[in-house]
Amino acid sequence: MSRTVVRTMTGALALAAATAVIPLVSPATAVADSIIIGGTPAHVADSPWVVALSSRDRFGGTRAGQFCGGVVVEPKKVLTAAHCLSREALGTDVGQVSDLRIISGRDELNGTGGKEIPVSGTWVNPGFDAATNGGDVAVLTLSEALPEQDTIPMAESGDSAYRAGTAATVYGWGDTTGYGDYASSLRSAGVSIMPDSSCEQAYPGGRTGAYDASSMLCAGEPEGGYDACQGDSGGPLVAQGRLVGLVSWGNGCGRAGSPGVYTRISAAIGWMTAAD
Repeated sequence: MSRTVVRTMTGALALAAATAVIPLVSPATAVADSIIIGGTPAHVADSPWVVALSSRDRFGGTRAGQFCGGVVVEPKKVLTAAHCLSREALGTDVGQVSDLRIISGRDELNGTGGKEIPVSGTWVNPGFDAATNGGDVAVLTLSEALPEQDTIPMAESGDSAYRAGTAATVYGWGDTTGYGDYASSLRSAGVSIMPDSSCEQAYPGGRTGAYDASSMLCAGEPEGGYDACQGDSGGPLVAQGRLVGLVSWGNGCGRAGSPGVYTRISAAIGWMTAAD
């Protein structure tokens, strides 16, 4: 059976994934040593802008409460997926999650070092459509600033980093197999930016979801094997040293002909600018 998953999973969402289009967040009870499909270990020292979203109150302490990924674009601003902050993902309104924070500077979720910084404010794109996953971006404001060198620039419209065939890397702490084997340490996978025509062919609408080139981009390999998965939602897709996408959704994980779909950062810049 075909299934479309948004890369955020809670226990209830895991049941829904068998029949519905949902985002990719991680279940509180999943434990594993490995992550991203086809990935290898990564280190925050080399990618300090990668952070984990955490709420031990909502997701337990097994993996330090990690349920989504995020990326630092300003010292006090983190981008993530809008669906990560939804009631469906959190089990309550985001304003009721008193211990929402980001984990920065730490490879191992339950390791030492790094920082856990409380989130002091949230903005969820009002144009986010949970049915189509369009407009899947949110902004977290941190209570404490991170160093400027821990940020990554965002690729604007027309940037060469969006060109089909460009090598890119996706990061996260999510499912490493597609079967609920969740990572405890950061991993990354190399993928290629795919042509919009290929993405539209893979996701023409219906049960597998519809690709919208104005707000999404997709990345992977034609033969599959390299992809983000549940628990990686909101994490960064990076090409040519710039942020081009946020992990959003896909048809399964690492399947041939079903590349991962990401929020297009050039579109997100426009939505965030309009909100200012």
